[in-house]
Amino acid sequence: MRQFDFDSVDLDAMARSGTVKWSAFPNSSDYPEAIGMWLAEMDLGIAPEVRDFIVGCADRGDFGYVSDEWRKRTVGATIAWARDFGWEISPERTFLSPDVLTGLRISIDRFTSAGSPVIVPTPAYMPFLTLPHEHDRDVIEVPSALGEDGLWRLDYEGIEAAFARGAELLVLCNPWNPAGRCLTRGELERLARIVDAAGGRVFEDCVHLPLLLDGAEAAVYGALDVASRHTVTAVAASKGWNIPGLKCAQIVFADEGDAAAFAPHAHAVSGVASTLGVQAAAVCYEEAGEWNRQLRGYLSGNRDLLEARVAAWDGVRMGRVEGTYIAFLDFAQLAERGAFGDLTPAQFFARRAGVTLTEGRSCGRGFESSCRMIFATSTAILTEALNRMERALAGVRKYGTPCA
Repeated sequence: MRQFDFDSVDLDAMARSGTVKWSAFPNSSDYPEAIGMWLAEMDLGIAPEVRDFIVGCADRGDFGYVSDEWRKRTVGATIAWARDFGWEISPERTFLSPDVLTGLRISIDRFTSAGSPVIVPTPAYMPFLTLPHEHDRDVIEVPSALGEDGLWRLDYEGIEAAFARGAELLVLCNPWNPAGRCLTRGELERLARIVDAAGGRVFEDCVHLPLLLDGAEAAVYGALDVASRHTVTAVAASKGWNIPGLKCAQIVFADEGDAAAFAPHAHAVSGVASTLGVQAAAVCYEEAGEWNRQLRGYLSGNRDLLEARVAAWDGVRMGRVEGTYIAFLDFAQLAERGAFGDLTPAQFFARRAGVTLTEGRSCGRGFESSCRMIFATSTAILTEALNRMERALAGVRKYGTPCA
């Protein structure tokens, strides 16, 4: 069996890559190169099957509009892949789109009342908190809690109260960006009963479903019988196979009536998915499973390293990452001690360590002292980032002065 090398990437190569993850924040620290750990994409290349397919398209000059045959193939590949998670869907309820967020737009515009609020459990993927405003919707944030067992838990009572305030749609991310949880079937069933009793809807983001770590089992909310009347689910190969720039996702309606109502309007959505994205998604699902399996093993090792290092940092907490390649670090205790001065933790690490992280406040109110960290990089780069962060924290403890 072929073994894939995920260790070859280094800082010099990433600095030259020119991607937004590595170029958006010019380095202003004492280190020669900033380490980009704020954007949810991987530094670990792509599967050779995908690479060879794209090169073949280029050699043939094959960049025309996507055919119906390819659309059907990609939908069929999605359906076959979904069965690995006990999720049975039909082609009549599966549509192509350029990205997962399109599913949220569809859910808001077509399946909720004008002006009704949108519920977002936090910490959340940042656009979930801003996109509803583009549709003239308020967002009701429902903060979740990090338990002593290291797992983030939904606030069911808070969600129920939000529906009682007039909300009609809940945004659910499973596996959960940035909390790292894979919600259990029991947790999802409890949530579904609340939504069903309220007559509500759910948009489910499963874009990280191909990134379960160490055999974690993820139950798909839209596959539950009780959720079948009210759920729109979005999946994609973009995260699990590192092709976000190719722009193709799959939108699945749990309810046949919802799918039939959307079908006449589907071309306006599926027509803007890219040709290469549609084709590459099928290649990922059908041919590149072994690459994804080895990738998940590598990411599990990075996760374990990250958890072990953070556990040694006094005053820092991190939830257990069961799926995704994203960690959410809580620096609230250090912030309360004044360790960061007037800076947020993300600003502190950018300045003192040359490590760029996502601002916790972008993931919801009350998380101003947290950071979102992407660990889908080589173990060497992750180790260097952690060394830099540790030295920055040690400097604060040693001299007792905050960063100015």
